[in-house]
Amino acid sequence: MSKLMITGGARLQGEIEVEGSKNAVLPILAASLLNGGESVIKNCPRLRDVDVMIGILRRIGCSVKVEGDVIIVDSSNIRETQIPVELAAEMRSSIIFMGPMLARCGRVTISYPGGCEIGPRPIDLHLKALKSMGAKVQDAQRGFIYCEAEKLKGCDIQLDYPSVGATENIMLASVFADGETIIRNAAKEPEILDLQNYLQSTGVHVTGAGTSVIRIMGGEHKLRNTEHTIITDRIVTGTYMAAAGITGGELLLKNVIPEHLSSIISVLRESGCRIGIRGSTMHVVGPARLRAVDIVRTLPYPGFPTDMQAQLVALMTTARGTSIVVETVFENRYKHVDELLRMGANIKLEGRIAVIKGVKKLIGANVYARDLRGGAALVLAGLAAEGETVISDIKHIDRGYESIEKKLRMVGATIQRVD
Repeated sequence: MSKLMITGGARLQGEIEVEGSKNAVLPILAASLLNGGESVIKNCPRLRDVDVMIGILRRIGCSVKVEGDVIIVDSSNIRETQIPVELAAEMRSSIIFMGPMLARCGRVTISYPGGCEIGPRPIDLHLKALKSMGAKVQDAQRGFIYCEAEKLKGCDIQLDYPSVGATENIMLASVFADGETIIRNAAKEPEILDLQNYLQSTGVHVTGAGTSVIRIMGGEHKLRNTEHTIITDRIVTGTYMAAAGITGGELLLKNVIPEHLSSIISVLRESGCRIGIRGSTMHVVGPARLRAVDIVRTLPYPGFPTDMQAQLVALMTTARGTSIVVETVFENRYKHVDELLRMGANIKLEGRIAVIKGVKKLIGANVYARDLRGGAALVLAGLAAEGETVISDIKHIDRGYESIEKKLRMVGATIQRVD
């Protein structure tokens, strides 16, 4: 099992080019099943989760080539409608295959998905929507979900919560459905808009992504081959912004999309970071000592992302004053707190509320990455801590960050991966 060893205290300085978005590329890889032809997908990050998606595509019959950051999928011949159990168990995003498999093949069998244990993330919204479109769903039979539909029918779907995964699954399921599908209270995340752009490039009639109402006109249309470039990862960008802040460093982040980062920029500026933007380049300068932020609540986009909560908690551990962070999206997303306490942080948890009193310094320790973003938070803490920090279970970090140790080493961090 690999570990990351970090000797803290270095002030980061230099340039980092941010990779493509994990949360955009995964649903687009699943969507490549729909056109029954070739999809050339560019700016793909090399991540553990992407490797799992490629493995699933190959197992069900697709041809997949990887050339640098380009993935070429040929979905002409799908010969299997069961998603491999061992691969589905590795990540939650495997559930995104339900929609396109139902649309293309009329049936799908999938096990309950795995991924980070950050609290209940029920898929009932996905199943309820598919049922309303005419799918027959049998679930909880030996841990498998069986879905079947001779022909899905477009309908009006009101989501109880603006779930990203449910919004994406409905979009993909409705591509060949009879008539129009309308998704109300849809998720507004930039990754939804990227999925719409991909689908439009294949000939799908879909509009409204980025708003709360998305419309998809289904039918028997023939979709075409396409090329698509994945958007930049806003959470990875936010993590490197926090790295500049916590080390009092100065980073030039390239290939970023500033309009996707407004809530993160606002909070980091409140903490004392100076942030300049020119086109797709962002200049982040951390202060000599960070300031506490009053109250930050995680919310669906365009609010402060739950995927940046752990990094923010790490950032505030050394800030002057007391910060309050409220996690409203997932109820069990504070597993990083116990690890930060080992490093000398002063954090008190009250249900979904974290009260963080800044300390003058963190101390290096042996810690464990319990989940993806919690692992990133420990990297940030290790960069600022006195002495050596050893992070175990970094397979979680590899799910969402491409060569994080190499990029940080290039800007002055003392960090190495040890097998």
